[in-house]
Amino acid sequence: MSTFFAGLDWASRAHAVCVIDEHGSVRERLDVAHDADGLATLQRRLRHWHSPPVAIERPSGLVVDTLVEAGFTVVPIHPNAVKATRPRYRSHGAKSDASDAYLLADLLRTDGHRFRALAPQDDEIRALRALVRGRDDLVATRVQLANQLRSLLGSFWPGAAEIFADVDSPISLAFIERYPTPDSAARLGPKRMAGFCAQHAYCGRRSADELLQRLHGAPASVCAELEMDANGELARCLARTLARLVEQIKLLSSRIEHHVASLEDGRIMMSFPRAGRICAAQILAELGSVRERFVSDEHLAAEAGVAPVTYQSGKSKAVTFRWACNHRLRAALTCLADNSRHASAWAASLYAKARARGCDHPHAIRILSRAWLRVIWRAWTDRKAYDPAMHRAAQQLLETARG
Repeated sequence: MSTFFAGLDWASRAHAVCVIDEHGSVRERLDVAHDADGLATLQRRLRHWHSPPVAIERPSGLVVDTLVEAGFTVVPIHPNAVKATRPRYRSHGAKSDASDAYLLADLLRTDGHRFRALAPQDDEIRALRALVRGRDDLVATRVQLANQLRSLLGSFWPGAAEIFADVDSPISLAFIERYPTPDSAARLGPKRMAGFCAQHAYCGRRSADELLQRLHGAPASVCAELEMDANGELARCLARTLARLVEQIKLLSSRIEHHVASLEDGRIMMSFPRAGRICAAQILAELGSVRERFVSDEHLAAEAGVAPVTYQSGKSKAVTFRWACNHRLRAALTCLADNSRHASAWAASLYAKARARGCDHPHAIRILSRAWLRVIWRAWTDRKAYDPAMHRAAQQLLETARG
């Protein structure tokens, strides 16, 4: 019986599919719509060709989930690998959805041994991943809106952006909503300022007089009346939007913290120094629960982007930053590493040695992340929480310090 391979070039409205045999001959091409009927047609035609493995450029999404749940073997291929392969098939540089679908199928036929099939995660991990990634996206939106608000205030009322530490803190947003322009705060004195702070449970160290000094010490506005009113209305709209967004992020964070604490793997990640629940959830969401997904800690380090890339040819050799990786996992691991050096003497020593060699802070943190990843890998694969007493490097440092 012939062996078949399928390639799927996905899009938002329709997907190009190509099925080839073991000799690379095209057996079928089709376009399927991104709807219930289209996905049903896709499954039916794939089963007609004895359910071949399907190559696709993304590891997640509705199409991928549908095929995995239906029992098909899905093989994600990184877009960089696809891009590097195109010159093998054409020199003119043009591309189309149909040609990319064939390229994916043929790449799976010729180099399939180099790629790993997608292993389905359990529902708890998928739920955690959805929550964590959604929160990360909302946090990015919060940062964008906060920068927009800070820039707007800087153009007509810089003091409102400087009075409190963070422009997107609840009390700062409440202040901007209550006093959107300098004129609205013209009668704001120490007594009213103290009352406002008490009403919003201000826990900062500055007195009402100090806050007013920061407010009035900023450059004065030169805007005319109508422009001032317009900017004030924009500032109030942004403050209200940010206040609602900050509230929802807080609620989502609480749910993530509860969810990760209920998982066995979540408690393993939380056992590391200064991991916290959110950071532990971010790491676990990207690691998943399928141990066979990563064949070694080196494989995981490359996926996480904490291992550099080496280019060597003849007498020349270059070690460079790894750009192609799971950026979410790298961000979570570097966050853990940065926090851990304040609670672990071993982590602090490793970081200090990297800085002493001339590494800047981000580079030193990646070096520490790579070291922690070996420990995380062992704890994750053994399904055991981190125990400093079993960490030989940490114990050797402790014994040296005592000796």
